[in-house]
Amino acid sequence: MVESRSKRNAATRVDRLRAQIEEANHRYYVLDEPEIIDAEYDAMLRDLIELETKHPELRTPDSPTQRVGAPASERFAPYEHARPMLSLANAASFDELRAFDERARRLAGRAVQYVCELKIDGLAIALDYRNGSLVRGGTRGDGRIGEDVTANLRTINTIPLRLRSKSLPEFLEARGEVYLRKSNFERLNSAREREGLSVFANPRNAASGGVRQLDPALTAQRRLSFFAYQLVVGDGALQTQWEALRRLESFGLPVNPNIARAATLDGVLEYCEQWEQKRDELDYEIDGVVVKVDDLVLQEHLGVVARDPRWAIAFKFKPREARTKLIDIAVTVGRTGTLNPNAVLKPVRIGGVTVKSATLHNRDYIQNNDIRIGDTVLVTRAGDVIPRVVGPVLAERTGKERRFRMPDRCPVCGSDVDHPPGEAMSRCTNAACPAQVYERVRHFASRGAMDIEGLGDVMAQQLTERTLVRDIADIYRLSEESLAQVPRTGPKSIESLLRNIGRSKERGLAPLLYGLGIRFVGTQTAQILANDFGTIDAIADAREEELQRSEGIGPEVAGSVVLFFKQPANRQMIERLRRARVNMTAPKRTARAAGKLAGKTFVLTGTLPNLTRDEATALIVAAGGKVTGSVSKQTDYVVAGDEAGSKLTKAEQLGIAILDEAALRKLL
Repeated sequence: MVESRSKRNAATRVDRLRAQIEEANHRYYVLDEPEIIDAEYDAMLRDLIELETKHPELRTPDSPTQRVGAPASERFAPYEHARPMLSLANAASFDELRAFDERARRLAGRAVQYVCELKIDGLAIALDYRNGSLVRGGTRGDGRIGEDVTANLRTINTIPLRLRSKSLPEFLEARGEVYLRKSNFERLNSAREREGLSVFANPRNAASGGVRQLDPALTAQRRLSFFAYQLVVGDGALQTQWEALRRLESFGLPVNPNIARAATLDGVLEYCEQWEQKRDELDYEIDGVVVKVDDLVLQEHLGVVARDPRWAIAFKFKPREARTKLIDIAVTVGRTGTLNPNAVLKPVRIGGVTVKSATLHNRDYIQNNDIRIGDTVLVTRAGDVIPRVVGPVLAERTGKERRFRMPDRCPVCGSDVDHPPGEAMSRCTNAACPAQVYERVRHFASRGAMDIEGLGDVMAQQLTERTLVRDIADIYRLSEESLAQVPRTGPKSIESLLRNIGRSKERGLAPLLYGLGIRFVGTQTAQILANDFGTIDAIADAREEELQRSEGIGPEVAGSVVLFFKQPANRQMIERLRRARVNMTAPKRTARAAGKLAGKTFVLTGTLPNLTRDEATALIVAAGGKVTGSVSKQTDYVVAGDEAGSKLTKAEQLGIAILDEAALRKLL
């Protein structure tokens, strides 16, 4: 009886939490009118996850907890559309729009009204709902058969997993566009540059690639969005496209707020002209306007020619690009040490703005597109995104153009530049380079490194902007007097920060190695090197072949470590850390074979009750084991905590032993 009452209470609580979270999602992502703060939202989501973990029978496919982490499929299944998903004919001028209108009026035998919608530059998809729940979603494909990308579409917060209306058809298919906001596009490319990956040319490519990821968790990282624009099946009572859009809104699907009705062609032309001028005001890319006949019965009467409907057309905006001379290529250094080539251009007007410089992304981009100094180049500018050089105009090449060569010394501090094979970006190797000091300090103080509470992003920025900290060793020279110069920093916060800085001195060699920000040296690699070499001096003096004797240390990692300690500025910084009495030693592992976990490979997934992932890794490595990031047939154990994801599923499929924290401790 008690157990039954407890289950009923849990079910009631689950229903209430789901309703609250979906309402918060709708207001935040669809209406852009959030009513609760992020902390409240996170707390509700955590409560729901906990309840569903304790009562798995209450977990449903349309729960908010199921948006991220679905198992990855090896390939996409086919998705058959309820009706053919047609492409649109394009109109490049107002004259072509006039011809479209004349044809529509002639075939209709009467005046025609239109609906104007912004043409979002993204990826067209279809969504199937059964009794209000999302069951499938797919790409356009060839118009009849697309790709089933349901698991990925579930990660997009603007796509409701369950429709909101109480009056729903048994089945409906809604179509729309998945897109990436400009702000998220810039964030994504900045992150990829920091990681040494190639950048995306435009938001559309990033959105399209995001939808087709094999791992839905990677799709979630793109922060994609969605606008619905067509209700295909599910409500025969509708008479106009305008009503269909409003019905989609009533279901909880996001519809672009800038739609408009036009009684005549003049209204259509005015709308197109207006939005071609205002397109930069939006946080997403549009490349035109979609004009649709409003009357749905008339749409059926007008029909289709080939794959193009006679009742709709896409008016494409003029491309925003220009030709100009590439005068030079200047190299700047980013906050993470990346060397960023930028085009110095002969000033040219593009989209109402004078452009004097443009991004060239990285060395590989310049080489792959054969861009040379002195070339006449094609430059594009899209909204707030930095102007980009597309490529050279080869017909105007004279033979006097010069090939670009990335410098092998940092243009800011003169240190060696590292460009590992296969990497898109070149990097300065000096940890004290003025151009990257903020990012270095922020990383050094982060959890997993020296874990200095109170020295977060804001404090790191204030300390570096005021030159109180010029490199990470300066952190240990901070005093009450110097910290008093930082705005909104009182005696108690100063005392706490200095106390935490003092405690960080005893973290040991592994956190210090990770905190130095050496390329390819993460927490696990730092722990292995610390246990194998024992002191920072031994690591600094080791040759590449000596470093490669450690478990999992290959030529790439070894070369990066040697190059880091080769830099005089880095050696000097280490000496300053030594004088500040920072502990740079670790218990040395003398016999790997003697470890209880020698030769065993582990994978960690989920959240353990009492150990962080770094702490669990350290324990395993210290006992001779190895921790990897993915499950394979070579994996001996998977250590699974709460909210374990697809790694746990794969381990179960492969029959790999699964441990909880208690079992891991027993094994140790």
